[in-house]
Amino acid sequence: MLNLIYNPECRRLLQAIAACWMLSVSKIGFATPTQIIAVRIWPSSTYTRITLESNIPLRYQQFSLFKLNKIVIDIEGLYLNKALKKINSQVQSVDPYLKQIRVGQFNKNTLRFILKLKQNTNSQLFTLKPIAKFNYRLVIDLYPVTSTTTKDDPLLALLKDYNRNNLEHILLDKSSSVGKVGHDRPIIIMLDPGHGGEDPGAIGKNKTREKDIVLQIARRLRMLIQKEPNMQVHMTRNEDIFIPLTVRVAKARKLRADLFVSIHADAFTNRSAKGSSVFALSTKGATSTAARFLAQTQNEADQIGGVSKSGDHYLDHTIIDLLQTATIKDSLKFGKEVLNYMNKINKLHKNCVEQAGFAMLKAPDIPSILIETAFISNLEEERKLRTNYFQQQIAESIFAGIKTYFTNGGTVSRL
Repeated sequence: MLNLIYNPECRRLLQAIAACWMLSVSKIGFATPTQIIAVRIWPSSTYTRITLESNIPLRYQQFSLFKLNKIVIDIEGLYLNKALKKINSQVQSVDPYLKQIRVGQFNKNTLRFILKLKQNTNSQLFTLKPIAKFNYRLVIDLYPVTSTTTKDDPLLALLKDYNRNNLEHILLDKSSSVGKVGHDRPIIIMLDPGHGGEDPGAIGKNKTREKDIVLQIARRLRMLIQKEPNMQVHMTRNEDIFIPLTVRVAKARKLRADLFVSIHADAFTNRSAKGSSVFALSTKGATSTAARFLAQTQNEADQIGGVSKSGDHYLDHTIIDLLQTATIKDSLKFGKEVLNYMNKINKLHKNCVEQAGFAMLKAPDIPSILIETAFISNLEEERKLRTNYFQQQIAESIFAGIKTYFTNGGTVSRL
C-alpha cells in the first residue's frame, strides 16, 4: 500500500478519483432541480392572474384550444410537488374566467397544465426576475375576449391597450372637460388605493397588509364624496387586483379627473417611526432622503405586482416631458390642505408636503398627491389602522382637504 502511495502515477490517479468524488457530492456536481415554491391565483371582475413562483426560471410553451375553452401550458424540467398538487383547490367558484386547473406529468421531462375556462379568454404569459421577497415567477393573465366594461369603468380597455403597448393616445390626449369645474360640471376625484393583488404593499408585525387597509379607507372616502351633489368619484381599483402604475395614471386621464389621491400606509425598518405624511411630485429630485427612499419603494410596485415590458416607457419619458410647473404647484396646495386636517387626527411625520419622483403622480394635468396615512410598521399605528374608527377619521380628513382646496380657489391645470 505504501508503494502505491509513493508511486507518482498512482498518487495522481488517486487524486483524480478523489476530486471526481468530491465534485459528485458537491452542489456543483448536481444540477439544481426546478421546484415550484408557491402558486397564487388572483381572480377579479377585470382579469384573473395565476402566478407560479419557482427557485429557477421556468421554460414553457403555450397552446390555446379555443373551441374547447382551454389553455395548455407545458413546462420543462418540472415535476409534481405538494404546491402543485393543491393548485386546483385555489380556483374560486366566483372566478369569472377560470373554472379548473389540471396538472400532470406529460412525459418524464415535462409537466402539463390544462386551464379550463368559463368563457372565451385571451391569455398573456410573461416571466419576472426575483425582487423583494419573490423568487422567479411565471405569470399567466386571463382576459375576456369581449369587453363588457362601460364608459364609467374603462379599466379593462386600458389594460388591453397597455398590453398592446398602446396607451399613448390616452396619456397624450390634450382635450379638456367642458365647463367650469364644480359649477357647469362636477368635480371628478380619482382615488388610488395603493398596491393590490400580487403586491401586498407593506406588512405590519401583526400581518396587516397595506393593500387591504388602503382599499377600505378608499371605499369610506368614496362614500363621503358620493354624497356631494357637485362631485363624482372613481377608483383605480375596487378589488384585490394589481393595476400597473401607468394604467392608474391613464384611467385618471381617461375619466378627466380633477384630482388624483393615492392612499398608502408607510413602513420603515425602525418600528419607532410614526406619523402621517403627504407627498407631491418632484421633477428635480426628492426633498429628503426619506422621500426619495419612499418613492423608490413605491415605484417598485410594477416589478413586485408583475407587469410585462409593454407600455413602461411612456411613463418614464413622455409624461415627464409634458409635466407643467403649474400642476405641481396645485398639487402642493392640495396636499397642504389635506395635511392640515390629517394633523387633527394623527401626529405628522413631517409638517410640510414633501416631494419625490412618484410614478403614480405623473399625470401632467391633474393635481396629484400621495398620502401615507400612518406607519403600518409601527405597532401602535398598525393597531389604529385596523380600526373602523381611525379609517373613517382618515377618510373624513382627506375629504375635508378636498373640499377646502376647491373652496379656497383650487384649480385644475388642463393641457
